[in-house]
Amino acid sequence: MPGAGKQMTRSKSPVLLLLLALLALSLVFFLFSFHSPSPSDDTTTLLHPNHQPIYKPETSFVASLDRFLLAHKSSRRDDTVLLTTLPQHQPNHLDDLIFQTHTQRLYADPYYPLSLPIRVYVYDMPTKFTFDLLWLFRNSYRQTSNLTSNGSPVHRLIEQHSIDYWLWADLIAPESERLLKSVVRVHRQEEADLFYIPFFTTISFFLLEKQQCKALYREALKWVTDQPAWNRSQGRDHILPVHHPWSFKSVRRFMKNAIWLLPDMDSTGNWYKPGQVFLEKDLILPYVPNVDFCDSRCISETQSKRTTLVFFRGRLKRNAGGKIRSKLVAELSGAEGVAIEEGTAGEGGKAAAQEGMRKSVFCLSPAGDTPSSARLFDAIVSGCIPVIVSDELELPFEGILDYRKIALFVSSSDAVQPGWLLTFLRNIRPAQIEEIRQNLAKYSRHFLYSSPAQPLGPEDLVWRMMAGKLVNIKLHTRRSQRVVKESRNICMCECKRANSTTSSGHL
Repeated sequence: MPGAGKQMTRSKSPVLLLLLALLALSLVFFLFSFHSPSPSDDTTTLLHPNHQPIYKPETSFVASLDRFLLAHKSSRRDDTVLLTTLPQHQPNHLDDLIFQTHTQRLYADPYYPLSLPIRVYVYDMPTKFTFDLLWLFRNSYRQTSNLTSNGSPVHRLIEQHSIDYWLWADLIAPESERLLKSVVRVHRQEEADLFYIPFFTTISFFLLEKQQCKALYREALKWVTDQPAWNRSQGRDHILPVHHPWSFKSVRRFMKNAIWLLPDMDSTGNWYKPGQVFLEKDLILPYVPNVDFCDSRCISETQSKRTTLVFFRGRLKRNAGGKIRSKLVAELSGAEGVAIEEGTAGEGGKAAAQEGMRKSVFCLSPAGDTPSSARLFDAIVSGCIPVIVSDELELPFEGILDYRKIALFVSSSDAVQPGWLLTFLRNIRPAQIEEIRQNLAKYSRHFLYSSPAQPLGPEDLVWRMMAGKLVNIKLHTRRSQRVVKESRNICMCECKRANSTTSSGHL
């Protein structure tokens, strides 16, 4: 029947159209998936685990700072707290709130107080201590003629010690852009395990006039020590970044209880007074590398080009433990396969150091003015095996990382013996050299600061190391509170006794 055929055709038309539409959608989805960027593509964003877009890791301080300042253009609130404007019981009130919070965590978390993430309260300090200093650096960093008294470029030094920026930038980033699981920012002080002081001590030291810098240091000291949380613990649960040994020097004795973030422990005693720094309290952080990262592919490609046995570029004369440098120069200069150059960390120095390290098998890392040296971390990220000649050196994250897998340790007395060091290095088997190089490629991630901060990067390891200190921090804080409370009770008793005696005398 003709009518029936037309009716059947009409009934099939919607089904056919639906099938065609589904086929078209499938084709679009396939094409989109085929062309969507992979993690290895050169794209500007990646996906956060909760599917929020984030930037690829940026390891350049200046590039990261540009993006950071652009995202924080709005003015920030000055939340200075002065004890004279607070009720007298304010520190006690905070102590009660903290006690309640810790009690809840004690019974809710079977691993407390060893559990992660660490809860950090970040002070919202006035901008003169934070953003104004970052802008000062940003607007002047091209002034390459700005040098220290020994000829080192000031802005490059600031970059090498910019750990305060990398940690702060991660802590205050929106949670949707953060990758670290070892630390979380809290906005209520009673919930905090630790308190972070975001004061840029190195920038202020190098870029402000001497008296202006000292005045700012005094203001920062007053601002922090006026906070109820500081007075509750006497600063024992506060983190203070003082990574350059000259920074904050005029007032830091008043904050000696705080956890200092340092380049090393300076066993020479030239930079820190006895009792100011020690491993149980403070934390050593790596310098920010001054050269570009040489990844596993780069290490493989440069292997055949590493024709220099030993390389060093830097200041050849230093003070204190760094005097070993001049002795090494006298011993090694002119020897076959050795390249030793005088130089600083300026732009030209960076290129020369990077080229020299990528052409060398071993890189000397002798002590500087302090036992540590930035060249150690430049060598690590360059795939050049560090030869550490520093008898009193304490290294970053030693509780987590085994440096014997990525470096060679040589005593100063052995290193300066005629012919000893070169004989030692030439006798190392090629298989051992290759093994250390492979370890360098794996370990480099632990020394690359970035934005966003990466899991197992230096920012992450800071908080993992802090977790091990928390029990001692809480113990010393409570002991100090007990002593203060007992002192107050004794004082109150003596006052009552004196008042009672006075009253009896009037009767």
